[in-house]
Amino acid sequence: MEIRPIFSALLRNKTGAVLIAAQVALSLAIVANALYIIRDRLALAARPSGVAEEASLFRITLAPLKNLDSAEAKLDLQQRNAEILRSVPGVASIAWTNQTPLSQSGWNMGLSLSPKQTETTTDTALYFGPDSMVKTFGLKLIEGRDFNAGDVETIDPEKSQDLGRVAIITQALAIKLFPGASAVGKTLYIGIGSDAQPIQIAGVVERLQTPWASVGERGELSTILAARRMDSYSLFAVRTEPGQRDRVMKDAEAALLKAIPDQLVVNNQTMDKDRFDLYRDDRAVAWMLIVVTVLLLLVTASGIVGMATLWVNQRRKQIGVRRALGARRIDVLCYFVTENVMITTGGIVAGLVFAVALNQLLVSQLELAKLPMGYLAAGAVVLWLLGVLAVYGPAWRAASISPAIATRSA
Repeated sequence: MEIRPIFSALLRNKTGAVLIAAQVALSLAIVANALYIIRDRLALAARPSGVAEEASLFRITLAPLKNLDSAEAKLDLQQRNAEILRSVPGVASIAWTNQTPLSQSGWNMGLSLSPKQTETTTDTALYFGPDSMVKTFGLKLIEGRDFNAGDVETIDPEKSQDLGRVAIITQALAIKLFPGASAVGKTLYIGIGSDAQPIQIAGVVERLQTPWASVGERGELSTILAARRMDSYSLFAVRTEPGQRDRVMKDAEAALLKAIPDQLVVNNQTMDKDRFDLYRDDRAVAWMLIVVTVLLLLVTASGIVGMATLWVNQRRKQIGVRRALGARRIDVLCYFVTENVMITTGGIVAGLVFAVALNQLLVSQLELAKLPMGYLAAGAVVLWLLGVLAVYGPAWRAASISPAIATRSA
């Protein structure tokens, strides 16, 4: 099949060809970036939190119905609740804390390497973990050690602003603060200036996401402090035996309210639900883009089919003459397929340029990385195959035109 005659014919009727090529180019630019964003959003929603077996973890928050007069009374209530939770059948481990990963609510503080700094080095999610959060969350300790009883400080927030003196940090935070060096044994400061509080790093865990699970390394910058605060409310992370979580949640709530009626269960929620709620918008964006991508491909295919059908109808006499002169069906079929391949290829070349330009705009406006070449290649292949498949039907109908058409039209 010679290309030059087909190209010359396209130049004589270039309006339709240009429109199809422009549609293919626009579709490629949008589809390639949409596929990348879909993968990025779904990967973000599925990324590990650092918590092992999330399906076995839930959090329960309790608050007294009447004000407690002393810090000792608050601590006593906290310890009684802990004992009740531990006694519930199916509970494997509990940890009092102030926040849990993916819960969208918690503490955030600035860290510095020296109190003389004028600005903090980085922010971190601040977990209080006097009990073994490494055990309850199932964190992977990659360096140093877990807290021991001597590390834990009990703090009355109405009398002291202390936050603890010993910490476990995440690997991402350790790399950010001490690149190329061990973080264990090093001293950090919460805040700056004369109010900065020193903390010594006892260990490093592989991963512990923040309650907000921000994009990139910010979602991994977490610190666990060996401190117990004498607060009125109590938040416990509870790990259950596999398959026992839902039953334990109900039993734990009933046991707590029965043993201590003068308190309220403020929240009782699984980590699965926290993950679902946190990434709801990301999943919605992914599904919206999937729908848009499918509709755009359908519109592009419809445009190719419509234009090819129009061209076949306009050339029925020409096709009949060619068939009468000996052209085979396969020759006519190849002509229209080749013609469409040329148009689609031109649109793909322009679409690659548009796709890169659109990605640069998205990178500058959103927290996205540059579009990998694989997505450009995948988008180009999809549009190219779509073009061939879309034109095949009209091309086959053209190849089926009888030579008698030419005779009757003579």
